[in-house]
Amino acid sequence: MTTPAVSPTLPELLRQSAALHRHLCPRQVLGARAGLLAGEWLGLDFPRADKRVLTFVETDGCFADGVSVASGCWLGRRTLRLVDHGKVAATFVDTKTGRAVRIAPRTDLRARVREARPDGQKRWDAYLAAYQTWPDEALFAVQPVRVTLDLAALISVAGLRTTCDRCGEEIVNGREVSGPEGTLCRDCAGERYWEPG
Repeated sequence: MTTPAVSPTLPELLRQSAALHRHLCPRQVLGARAGLLAGEWLGLDFPRADKRVLTFVETDGCFADGVSVASGCWLGRRTLRLVDHGKVAATFVDTKTGRAVRIAPRTDLRARVREARPDGQKRWDAYLAAYQTWPDEALFAVQPVRVTLDLAALISVAGLRTTCDRCGEEIVNGREVSGPEGTLCRDCAGERYWEPG
């Protein structure tokens, strides 16, 4: 008989995030709490060890580290995507059911934390403490959403590979562009974000 996995506690997740990030900061806490809350909303155990959940984070850095530790979604596992809108927010998608939820801090959160902090407490310390102890409802705006991207195309097929007809580099995960010039990588098709130095 197998024993069901025990979900890590918030302090355990924060220790993991701090170890990866080399310190603990308020946004890591928000990320971890958002990840745990997403699991509750989707009715799934988090962190995930499979690839059932796809997460879109809207900023990089500390928040994304907290989201990854709590959700089990990582860039290297192809279950975390950066949609860099410069917002501390994330959308979590159950790829099996299509259900999705977007979680972001309430717009007045930072102001409420500053107002509630004891005299003499630094803002950073107040954020760190509040984000760990305040209830989810006080921290987050939660919105069920419908993701408008083609999830099947985004997820692609594991092991799918081809070669660019122009530069010869390998292209994985169905990211090639096919046209009159053949099969091209996105760089050769004109979507390059870099140029030779």
